[in-house]
Amino acid sequence: MPAVWGKIRAEEILAPIKGSLISGEPDTPIRGISTDSRTLRTGELFWALKGDTYNGHDFAARAVEQGAAGVVVEKRGLIEGFSQFGIDSRGSSSRSPVVISVDDTLKALGRMAAWWRRMHDLKVVAITGSSGKTTTKEMVSRILEMGARTLKNQGNLNNLIGLPLTLLKLTRDHERAVVEMGMNRPGEIARLTEIADPDVGVILNVGMAHLEGLGDLDGVARAKTELMEKISPKGVMILNGDDEPLMRRASSFTRETITFGLGPGNQVRATRILGRGQEGTAFHLEYQKRSWPVRIKVPGLHNVKNALAAAAVGLVMKEPFENIVEGLGRFSGIRGRFMLELLTNGAALMDDTYNSNPSSLEAALHGVASMKSPHGRLMVGLGEMMELGDSTVQAHRKAGERAAKAGAYSLLAMGEHSREITEGARAGGMPPERLKIVRSHDEMVKEIGDTMRQGDLILLKGSRKMGLEKVAEGLRELSLRTAGHASWG
Repeated sequence: MPAVWGKIRAEEILAPIKGSLISGEPDTPIRGISTDSRTLRTGELFWALKGDTYNGHDFAARAVEQGAAGVVVEKRGLIEGFSQFGIDSRGSSSRSPVVISVDDTLKALGRMAAWWRRMHDLKVVAITGSSGKTTTKEMVSRILEMGARTLKNQGNLNNLIGLPLTLLKLTRDHERAVVEMGMNRPGEIARLTEIADPDVGVILNVGMAHLEGLGDLDGVARAKTELMEKISPKGVMILNGDDEPLMRRASSFTRETITFGLGPGNQVRATRILGRGQEGTAFHLEYQKRSWPVRIKVPGLHNVKNALAAAAVGLVMKEPFENIVEGLGRFSGIRGRFMLELLTNGAALMDDTYNSNPSSLEAALHGVASMKSPHGRLMVGLGEMMELGDSTVQAHRKAGERAAKAGAYSLLAMGEHSREITEGARAGGMPPERLKIVRSHDEMVKEIGDTMRQGDLILLKGSRKMGLEKVAEGLRELSLRTAGHASWG
């Protein structure tokens, strides 16, 4: 019998989360979980998490005042908590809020989500990789939701907080769930796998991301394949068969495996790939000597690979082939993730501003190089890439070199390692007068705006902290103001 919010009592969650009831009535109904006192709803249990810049314990009393059924706090915060809630350490009356103490509220949240997931009879798909997780998750959900009600994590809530909060939204109506798994240090994917207990695991790729915490590509491969290590023996793994570091590491595990990719040895393949520019990409999906024409609305070879991974999930989940094809066709992209839009002045903007690492940047540059109009120019705005450790300087020089080789007409760089980017572009053959380091989003908007013209393609990409979405928005506004002007560049 699935667990249902509103019917679950405080005493029922004590054992799963390894908690102790310090105050309140054991049979108090719990209507949900909240970690934010600003959005908490009456009857929910407030979970006091601690971060680098906040401490949820500071807001526990406010949560009770706003109608929380109670709070989950760490033992060492109980002395302050008792005075805040107006009760004493000897216990409580029926009027006291529920107070549950645990050793660590983050670990307890994971235990709560793991228990809640196991109280629901459904299939869970978990997706990880250095790039493409959110896009693939959205493609998978488009396929699976055609046959059954499917839960997915919102945005990229894929860490030790976001994934548990997603699973805690499961209801008895859900038959499938699709979640991302992100990480920046060893052990995180293993813990997320323990929490989600996936039936299907997907590893998209192993790239140069989070090297600061993982060291090198082998370290990334070890971290990503924690999913293979921890998935149930009955689980199925879907792997990028073209990714050599991944497949080398995966060979040390015994799991049922399906591979996807462009190489002939893969079980799920794409052939007859045809890029259609702003209209997306067409290809034939091949599996077990059968072939189906597919058309996706997003450009780029990397998105073909994401679509293959999503199709493989559909095949493992026994989805009808027509649902797989139609589901992929319904996905229209996500702003900030290699999403192409035509500006009102006739230039095209490739908004890939959500994040960046060397592998995803290489894929983006490869994609725009194949899309550039013969009569237009490729203009590139790059922000710094984070968490690359000892590879930082070399990676940024390589980024500039790759932009040059992709045929960039001009290159603007922003961030602490901008000079390395422009040095790499110069070494790649770009004229110095078309390279510039900018200090702000507004300066990048102005520099691009002063030279762009109809038919140009503009790629914007940088790590999350660089906030290049502000440049994208600035260019949208600028194109609206200047649409119809005849003089460009």
